[in-house]
Amino acid sequence: MSAATELSNIAINKFRAGPGDQLPLAYHYHESQQEAFYILHGTLSVETLTQIITVETGELLTVDTESPQRAYNSRDAEEDVVALAVGAPAVDDDVVAYDPETEN
Repeated sequence: MSAATELSNIAINKFRAGPGDQLPLAYHYHESQQEAFYILHGTLSVETLTQIITVETGELLTVDTESPQRAYNSRDAEEDVVALAVGAPAVDDDVVAYDPETEN
């Protein structure tokens, strides 16, 4: 254990997605939670309102509250993507489904 560790009110999940699969939540945003995705293996694609962001192994992407996004592994990927997702604060009920076709 490290005395320098300060963890408080966060959620940590490890996700694996095969080619063509998305991480567990469909297009959505969080009302109060910020998220960070650290890519352990592969390449994660994150669709936002204005672009598709590619996050490679060893890179980190942060997502602000109320920012619609959908994270997935591209259909033409040759390998699974493995991502560590950290959200703060840890909440169970702030996920809001988002449909870009009806929300614009």
